[in-house]
Amino acid sequence: MGSRDVEYEPVSVKAVLSEMKDTAELLIDLSYSAVLNGSDEIAREVLELEGRMDILQLQGRMSLLMAARKPEDAEQLAPVLGVMGAAEKISNAAGDIAKIVLEDIGMPDAIRAALPEAVEMLVRASVEPGTEYAGRTLEDINMETETGVRVIAIRRESVTGKRRWLLSPGPDDELQANDSILLRGPSGGIATVYEAATGEAYEPPEATEPPIEDLERAVDSITLMKDMSELAVDLAYGAVLFDSEGVAEEVRELEAEVDALQSRFEAWTLRAASRVEDPVQLRGLMHLASATEVISDAALEISEGVLRGIDAHPVVAAAIEESDEVIVRLSVDADAPLAGTTLGGEQVKTQTGMRVIAVRRGESGAEWVVQPGPTTELRGGDVIIAKGTRAGAERLGELVGDVREFEA
Repeated sequence: MGSRDVEYEPVSVKAVLSEMKDTAELLIDLSYSAVLNGSDEIAREVLELEGRMDILQLQGRMSLLMAARKPEDAEQLAPVLGVMGAAEKISNAAGDIAKIVLEDIGMPDAIRAALPEAVEMLVRASVEPGTEYAGRTLEDINMETETGVRVIAIRRESVTGKRRWLLSPGPDDELQANDSILLRGPSGGIATVYEAATGEAYEPPEATEPPIEDLERAVDSITLMKDMSELAVDLAYGAVLFDSEGVAEEVRELEAEVDALQSRFEAWTLRAASRVEDPVQLRGLMHLASATEVISDAALEISEGVLRGIDAHPVVAAAIEESDEVIVRLSVDADAPLAGTTLGGEQVKTQTGMRVIAVRRGESGAEWVVQPGPTTELRGGDVIIAKGTRAGAERLGELVGDVREFEA
């Protein structure tokens, strides 16, 4: 796409940044969903959204150029350009993942069958008229509590035929007939939700005999790279929002770990190529690993300003706060309901809809628990960074004893 395709028009840089952040995060999920399901349709949607990101970046850059009138303006706005460029890089990486499907780049079928067992499944379903979910709100359905599955995005067509995505839908959002919903959760729950939405039984990828004996190692590596890269993106935005050098350092460490994983994965793939009849079928694995590593690189670029001691422009923090999925930092009070409990024991994610992505231990002031799991304990004095809906943020704030106003 050339600049001639987009003419300058006054736009809110904050709105552009917020949409770019939400779209980039959706693209990661959609691109992996396309690979897991071998879906050309989802892959094409990824490329459509990637095109939208191109336009957003051009609009944002034009507005920033119009705003820079003196050297001081350029210094303040340069990090904003960096955040925009990083979001665009994530979008491009997601497009590369989608092309694994569209261009039929080699990918062992056994990978598709094995990946859902290693990670939360990503499945798209259509809400059919007259089914159990049509015309009901997510709160009424109570999907996540009953099945462990959450709706992470809804695609809806307006009366004019224009498609739009509703990201991170909340409890008051209603599922309408013909909506396309993106589901994330365990396989058992996915099967239940898919049937309730579509009226048809869910058919998981068929298990096939892996062409390589230790294919599980590849699955584990790809899964870990994806999880680390997604976490790095979340933490990078958190580092900018809270101007936290400690969180930014965690992003840098995660990026280095993903680099090391990719290097080991490439070595494994090259050795595996000598043990299969057609090594070309492993090309997709190389593409998937490379694109995932690019996502972690982009996360580091988002937090680079914090690492260099450059104050983020207020518009960046405002855009993060106004995105569809909020990132919050909360302190755990010693007398709070969640103090002394574990994330899994209290089912924090189910109770609030918030995902705790990092915990800083209060007693040391510097120890970060990244990728906290069900057994991670919350202690009085801890600081947590969590991601989810505004309503969920309010509920989580009550449970940790840090009640504050979260504007809609």
